[in-house]
Amino acid sequence: MTIRIPFDNSYARLPDRFYARLEPKPIAAPRLVRLNTALAGQLGIDPEELASPDGVAMLAGNAVPPGAEPIAQAYAGHQFGHFVPQLGDGRACLLGEVTGRDGIRRDIQLKGSGTTPFSRAGDGRAALGPVLREYLISEAMAALGVPTTRTLAAVTTGEPVWRETRLPGAVLTRVATSHIRVGTFQYFAARGDTEAVRLLADHAIARHYPEAAGADNPYRAFLDAIIGAQAGLVARWLLIGFIHGVMNTDNCAVSGETIDYGPCAFMDEYDPATVFSSIDRGGRYAYGNQPRIAQWNLARLAETLLPLLGVDEVSAMAAAQESLAAFAPIFQTAYLSGLRRKIGLAAEREGDDALTQGFLALLAAGKVDFTLAFRALPGAIEDAAALRPLFADGEAFDAWAGRWRSRLAEEPGGPGTASAVMRAANPAFIPRNHLVEAALAAATEQSDFAPFEALLGVLSRPYQDDPALAAFARGPLEQERVLQTFCGT
Repeated sequence: MTIRIPFDNSYARLPDRFYARLEPKPIAAPRLVRLNTALAGQLGIDPEELASPDGVAMLAGNAVPPGAEPIAQAYAGHQFGHFVPQLGDGRACLLGEVTGRDGIRRDIQLKGSGTTPFSRAGDGRAALGPVLREYLISEAMAALGVPTTRTLAAVTTGEPVWRETRLPGAVLTRVATSHIRVGTFQYFAARGDTEAVRLLADHAIARHYPEAAGADNPYRAFLDAIIGAQAGLVARWLLIGFIHGVMNTDNCAVSGETIDYGPCAFMDEYDPATVFSSIDRGGRYAYGNQPRIAQWNLARLAETLLPLLGVDEVSAMAAAQESLAAFAPIFQTAYLSGLRRKIGLAAEREGDDALTQGFLALLAAGKVDFTLAFRALPGAIEDAAALRPLFADGEAFDAWAGRWRSRLAEEPGGPGTASAVMRAANPAFIPRNHLVEAALAAATEQSDFAPFEALLGVLSRPYQDDPALAAFARGPLEQERVLQTFCGT
């Protein structure tokens, strides 16, 4: 094999109980449908080598490149609030780790690469639709500035997978700063394996939060850092209308990256109770519930770290509770700061929070499109009438707009600066659910990847207005509405 990847696999050097060693299962007829050449370059991998027959064989799981040490990671997790003591990579294979040109270590993982010891009677494969969904949305999130796993490639298998029906198969190559989850800690804590919890924490500290190593209590500093990262991440989700859809603890990465794009979706009309996931029947992971669930997940992490947090149970519990209490203020600070930017405010003044919440209340009352309303705000600086037709209660909007424009007049930079702040905070393009579904349907039903490519290109520039791309910015027509999204497993 001629492909050269500078693997250095730190996780595979942990004890054997952290994973299962295995090789991906070969597929019949691999075909490369999309390669992320920019990401390959960032990783220090030659894109031409990846697109070669040897590279495609690696991306398909048909060949293991030199230096790779394929493993399936063990983890547990709370799924919709119910604890499952053993989950693990049931259809994924971590090939190894590389340190990119930016000095950051990242995992390279194949998703859909066949059965593992953690497959739990599953086939270990992935369907093309969910693979392309993860490609689209993870890359859109990266362009939107949200911490996220990335997609290096998508390969079709030439083999069907069976879910409710026969579907084309595919393998996705995922890149992440690590795949260590809250559920990874839970796996060992559930077994009473405190040594493994400590080893895992030491590994994660060295990899993600090296500054914690020098703290008086490195494990408390580690927990604090994860709480801060998750609070900031969920704030970013809410600011762009993103709904993860399946915030189980095994989908909560200690790195603070968004991971596992299953039944995720972007909100059209603003409503904090919005749910798309077909498996979230009780609304546990609704848009507005995400901060509360993130804190709940972090409490489960803190439980696993209790043996490391204090000299006795009382001191450990006190440290954990103090750390967890910081989540809400960190989240609120990040979220409210983001909301101020979304309405053009760079400086914080008394009354700003009421102003932003007032606008959200108007959006909710009028069932107004979240993304379109915020993107249109700069045009209302001089003429609020341009935005007024979006709102059911025009007089209420006029009253809010008057207060808003008075507040903008206090900003040091004037209207031009406020407009620039809003345009940098409010995307013109998001992965609209109806556009994503149309692109996936064309690819899976007609082998037509042109809509996928077109949408991916638009989503790579989410803050750049282009009248020629108006069809990608608008909300769905009534007949285009997507009411449910589905998990790809």
